Amino acid sequence: MEDGTVLAAGCVLWRRSPHGDEGVEICLVHRPKYDDWSHPKGKLKHGEDALDGALREVLEETGHACVPGASLGTTRYVAEGRPKEVVYWAAEATTGAFTPNKEVDRILWLSPTDARERLTQPRDRELVDALLDGAPHSAH
Repeated sequence: MEDGTVLAAGCVLWRRSPHGDEGVEICLVHRPKYDDWSHPKGKLKHGEDALDGALREVLEETGHACVPGASLGTTRYVAEGRPKEVVYWAAEATTGAFTPNKEVDRILWLSPTDARERLTQPRDRELVDALLDGAPHSAH
């Protein structure tokens, strides 16, 4: 964008709960650089489609391939002094395994309630609500 806005994309990554309790678990990533818990996301490469970028970031940060679902909207905030815009989708994890890396040293699969509590930024909690309001229920 011409105004210097950083464009990024990500997913609220979910899977069916192996415990059978709340139905789904949500994957959160821990970024040591910021010491925070968030949804997998990252900056788009020049000319990259937002959904393609979101799926690439999920794979890079969590090691999981996924199937994208409903759009969960866009969050806008200032990061490191620059406006940032992140587009999110719901995405069901399919195959893969996590390997710690420089950007993400841990992931957690949590119930929606626990994920909301663990997330560092309140804006990320709203994405959990958006997911529960739509995406996985259509997959039941």
